[in-house]
Amino acid sequence: MKKSIILIISLFSVLIITGCTDRSIAKLQAYGGSATIECYSGAMLIYKGESTGKIISEESSDGYSFVDKETNKLVEVSGNCVIRYTEY
Repeated sequence: MKKSIILIISLFSVLIITGCTDRSIAKLQAYGGSATIECYSGAMLIYKGESTGKIISEESSDGYSFVDKETNKLVEVSGNCVIRYTEY
């Protein structure tokens, strides 16, 4: 808990020093929150689900991984995905 508070204070300090943008603030507020994920192939919806928490995006990949709220299983998706955070 103590480390989390220090991390949040540090991140807010960096945002203040570098200048805050709406996107930066929203991203920080959404950290660890659940999200709705929709993935498309062309105009066709091929996956829709909700995460239990943070969605991970690897630097060297176009994919995302998260735990699905309905099944409580790890899900990995890639491609054209829209991620909407629901809690922040």
